[in-house]
Amino acid sequence: MFIQIFLGTVLILLSVVVAAVGFGLYELGLRRAHKWLITEPHAPKLFVVLASAVITVLWMVTAGVWIWTLAFRGLGMFAHLEEALYFSLTAFTTLGFGDLLLPQEWRLLGGMAAVNGFLNFGMMTALLIEVLRHVRRNQIDALRQAREEAAKNALGSGPNP
Repeated sequence: MFIQIFLGTVLILLSVVVAAVGFGLYELGLRRAHKWLITEPHAPKLFVVLASAVITVLWMVTAGVWIWTLAFRGLGMFAHLEEALYFSLTAFTTLGFGDLLLPQEWRLLGGMAAVNGFLNFGMMTALLIEVLRHVRRNQIDALRQAREEAAKNALGSGPNP
């Protein structure tokens, strides 16, 4: 039992580290694109941010599923890679059809894979919302600043008494 808990914890932490690296790389990309993102037109750029964030999230979730798949296969729980992948995916998404089961001595790992998936989907949802909120807030701040500068310039260029 303790070996399962230890191994499951290691796999969860590995999945979270991979997700953190993915998030860090995505954030680096957003920083590099900051000036482009805050210039108009904003709507198409929000679409690009949303699409790229979804692709990043899918990559992170896929990486997590593969971490579990390789662990299940490496420990000899499934005879074929496809079975290990199928089980990992159904456990990770908490769908759990029940048509494939882990050996009794490893069954706690199935629940831990589900917890990992639940945790990852929560983190990724938060990432999507935060990215969109952050980019949109920066766009609004840039518009406000541009309007303030335009108003200041308009006042400064008026007739002098």
